[in-house]
Amino acid sequence: MAREKPEAAAEAEATPERSYREQLDFLNPIAQPLASRKLTRKLYKCIRKAAKQKQIRRGVKEVQKFINKGEKGITVLAGDTLPIDVYCHIPIMCEDRSLPYAYVPSKSDLGAAAGSKRPTCVIMIKPHEEYQETYDECLEEVSALPLPL
Repeated sequence: MAREKPEAAAEAEATPERSYREQLDFLNPIAQPLASRKLTRKLYKCIRKAAKQKQIRRGVKEVQKFINKGEKGITVLAGDTLPIDVYCHIPIMCEDRSLPYAYVPSKSDLGAAAGSKRPTCVIMIKPHEEYQETYDECLEEVSALPLPL
């Protein structure tokens, strides 16, 4: 029994990750505005840099708390989270406070970008001088995305 676990873990690591196109099949109906493949990569890169500086907020409760406190940043939501009731209020909160937000296709990739083994459905990236250029680039592109009606 103990031998099976490492083999199963090795198999899980060997399975190739789904491509961006394949991840789009699992999106929620509310996942708008969706980041393009290029923007998704930029957001993951920015999240990795922010995680090194401890400048991210991860999880619905934490992000919600800091949006209510008036903290500024880019909110990144996972488009494949079910049930959507868990986090469907976050985009409304962002719109009320004029915060930019975007959806990316995968919660497991979002968690991995934050340096976690667990998937996560919401991350807020706070600005910081160490990665300001990458942050500004992401902020500009996310702000340019069309908001849903």
